[in-house]
Amino acid sequence: MKLGPVELPALAVPRLGPAAFRRRAVVHLAFLLLALATVGLVLTVLIDQKQRAYQRYAQGFRQSLAEIVLQLRHPSGQLALLNPTMSAGGRDGQAPVLLPFSAIDFDDQNKAQRAVEMAGCGLRWPDGASLCAAVGASAYAGGFLYLVGSLESGPLTGREHGALDLAGVHRARVTLTLRGQTQTWIAPFEGAAAADGTQRGRLTGFIGAGPQLPGKARPVREFRGWLWREGPCAEGSSGPFCARRTFYSIRLPVEAFQEALFDGDGHRARPVWPPADLDQARVRVELLGPANAANGEPPPVLFDSARPGASLAQSLDRIGASLQPGETLRIERQGRQPQTIAERRGPELSERALPWLIHVMRRLPVRGEVLGVGADTDAAEVRWLTASDEVATPSGRYRLDLRGDLRSLDRQLALEARPLAWLAAAMLSAVALAWLMVELGLIRGIAVLTRRAAAVSYNMQDARADQRIGELDVADLRGRDELGILAGSLADALSRVKDGLRREQLRAEREREMWHAVGHEIMSPLQSLMLLHGAPDDPSHRYVQRMQQAVKVLYGSAPPSEALASADLHPEVLDLAAFCREVAGNAHYAGIEDVTFATELSGPQPVHAEAYALEDAVTHVLRNADRYRPRGTPIALTLEAGEPGTLLLRIRNQGPAIDEAMLEKIFEYGVSDTAPQAAGERRGQGLFVAKTYLAKMDGGIRAFNVPEGVVFEMTLRRAAA
Repeated sequence: MKLGPVELPALAVPRLGPAAFRRRAVVHLAFLLLALATVGLVLTVLIDQKQRAYQRYAQGFRQSLAEIVLQLRHPSGQLALLNPTMSAGGRDGQAPVLLPFSAIDFDDQNKAQRAVEMAGCGLRWPDGASLCAAVGASAYAGGFLYLVGSLESGPLTGREHGALDLAGVHRARVTLTLRGQTQTWIAPFEGAAAADGTQRGRLTGFIGAGPQLPGKARPVREFRGWLWREGPCAEGSSGPFCARRTFYSIRLPVEAFQEALFDGDGHRARPVWPPADLDQARVRVELLGPANAANGEPPPVLFDSARPGASLAQSLDRIGASLQPGETLRIERQGRQPQTIAERRGPELSERALPWLIHVMRRLPVRGEVLGVGADTDAAEVRWLTASDEVATPSGRYRLDLRGDLRSLDRQLALEARPLAWLAAAMLSAVALAWLMVELGLIRGIAVLTRRAAAVSYNMQDARADQRIGELDVADLRGRDELGILAGSLADALSRVKDGLRREQLRAEREREMWHAVGHEIMSPLQSLMLLHGAPDDPSHRYVQRMQQAVKVLYGSAPPSEALASADLHPEVLDLAAFCREVAGNAHYAGIEDVTFATELSGPQPVHAEAYALEDAVTHVLRNADRYRPRGTPIALTLEAGEPGTLLLRIRNQGPAIDEAMLEKIFEYGVSDTAPQAAGERRGQGLFVAKTYLAKMDGGIRAFNVPEGVVFEMTLRRAAA
């Protein structure tokens, strides 16, 4: 009889509740939280970065002003304040500068050198030469111009006392241009060399340019100068005539400056100092060597302050070089009419930040306490930081005002935060892309598949549809991706289940019909056999009884597995040792030859078992062992004591081992390594019967491999003697 599916009209599917889409909501919420966490993390980092940057900037802002003030209070800084227009000079000479000292002790080499080095006064040339042309800070120290410098030179040739020809000696020539007038002094060196090669002597000043002095030339009384040549030899030279560092110090009288110190009656007046036209004056210093009279060449110039390449050791332009972008430093000279002498600005940012990122950085909350203002003040409301201080110099007081623009700091922070912003944008883009891929490529498909699967499940809940499985239409969801494979697999699995269910129904029905027919046809011959072999000593009597018992178990049942599982056994006390001897002795009647039995146990070994069921189980195992043993090898039955209260019946054969993965599965119904034959033998039923019967007798069975064979071990419970 063939059964087909029951065709019923399609059932209405109710609307799915929120619980059916809970996973989808969780996925959406997870992506949303991930995006919010990314934004929150970036904002937290930016806020912390901004707060730290503001705090560092506020501290550095005040420290920057303190460093500038400290620098300006140093003599070199005061020199820059006093000479805001100080420059490196040119072809017409150098403009004298105003020193932060009243005067220079030009007669002492160490004091004069220390004074110009401390003040940072003078020009520097690449070959190491230097020159400082300056006036003292006090007008009442006398209107003198100080010239202090150094260079490297060889041995110096001095002037003999009273000599008028200066062409063969070393000499200094000084030219001063002031208020439209030019005045020149020539100062020959007067001194001798010491035994160690060092030299020291005077520079005696005369009016004129030389090299020939007039017959009655007298030195200028106020012109004073010294020259020292000492120290180690310069690099690359040696010996007593090597080049050494030569230092000179000259005090030059300037009549225009001295006349300003007195009024017309010869009394001291209150001059304006420094002179207003000091930066208009030009002084040029030349150091000349002896001329070679034989060749008629001009004297060699050892040093000329008008040559190019000079650089300032210190100037007001260098003050504030460490200013940050957005900072402005203004230096103002105090007095009745304050005068701004310099204004410096920090560098401009070389890169432009993103406008929206600047806006974000400006809006990030930072408390005002990091800027040194009120703790309740929002730093976003503070746009400027200001600080001021004063520096006192011999010529007056100077006020320094430093102003910092926090908007420039925000732009700088926006530049620094640009990589983090791009990283955040990349992370958010990745989150959005992942969400789109999951939503469009998976979640929506899963939702469609869920609704269609729910329709199939709901259709199966109808009482009339117990033999019907609904159709799962996934034609639009099939594909090569994960969802397409899953949908196709579900549809294919459902189709196979439907086909398998139909086949199982047909097989079960056929099997049931077969067993009904077999039972009906066999029971009558068995009754006749029982009469023919009714004698107790007839060996066939026992086997006829077993066949009758088996038919009773299976008769009228559905599958054999269900019939065996539902069979009722009636265990009794059985001597297992005698039973095993009898089974081994009668095995040849069942077609199993060379079965031996051995035990070391003495006396009866009572167990709880049913004789027919136990003999059936042992016979199935013996048939299995006989099937796989090599021809002519024996099958050994052994009986020994197991754990307390148990006996172990072992059946061993020689032959191939069983795959380790199959040692547990061979006791399942239908498991066999050979295809079923037409007569129904070898269908994987014997070991299942043995396991089922032993389990009903509170026993068990297992199999394991031994060298060159397999052992089946049956466990039975002892019975009281």
